[in-house]
Amino acid sequence: MSEEQPTTDYCLINATRPPKADGPPYAECVLCREPTEYPESYKGITLCPVCEWQEAQRTACSG
Repeated sequence: MSEEQPTTDYCLINATRPPKADGPPYAECVLCREPTEYPESYKGITLCPVCEWQEAQRTACSG
């Protein structure tokens, strides 16, 4: 039986990301409508790299 290692992740935000696209067509960013790195077929919220970075800054865990 293996022991589980305690996690040191203090942030409670689930940071799962959609799969990266191999090529076009790309999904639109839900904020600025620029192309993202994700496939157009992905269902859910997709953000371009710039908006994704800005959102991460806004929701970053502090302390």
